[in-house]
Amino acid sequence: MIYRTLKPFVLASNSPRRKDFLTDLGLDFRIEAREIDESPLTAEDPTLYVERMAKRKASVVADLFPGEYVVAADTAVCLGETILGKPADEQDAVEMLLALSGRSHVVRSGICLLNRQLNREVVLSVATDVHFVEFDAAVARSYVKTGESLDKAGAYGIQGSGAFLVGRVSGSYTNVVGLPLAETINVLKNEKIIDSSIN
Repeated sequence: MIYRTLKPFVLASNSPRRKDFLTDLGLDFRIEAREIDESPLTAEDPTLYVERMAKRKASVVADLFPGEYVVAADTAVCLGETILGKPADEQDAVEMLLALSGRSHVVRSGICLLNRQLNREVVLSVATDVHFVEFDAAVARSYVKTGESLDKAGAYGIQGSGAFLVGRVSGSYTNVVGLPLAETINVLKNEKIIDSSIN
């Protein structure tokens, strides 16, 4: 155990990766996630989009548990100003991957901590630059056939076999996985929700 939980909190996410990150640090929390409309607004800035999504995810859960701290996050893969969500099907996944081949893109995550009863809200975002190696359509199709692409923004998972697509990362690796862990821990510590396990 690296951290101890001082105040109970809720993780508003069904992502196994986000759950594992926090569990591995020894944190005690429960999961209460609700589905929301994740469609970007017309010409919405990618940073504002992930922050809005994180706030919305936290808000719908905080409505149910107004006296508790709720932590939510949203991650998007951005090619320029274009937000790449989860692919609709295998062909869409292949097209996304080929658009990223040999190019740099930005993975952005929004984080929101919300306590409705205390009227306390903290929102921030984190950006990581990711550069893909160059590959052809046959490689993209083969990777998509693994099934790893279809539930991930940008159609790849850096923590899985999709790691071979990545030439370099500049910034938070855990952000690319789906939760900027250092920044999330800082928010929880600053709000005195968690503390180091040894004092």
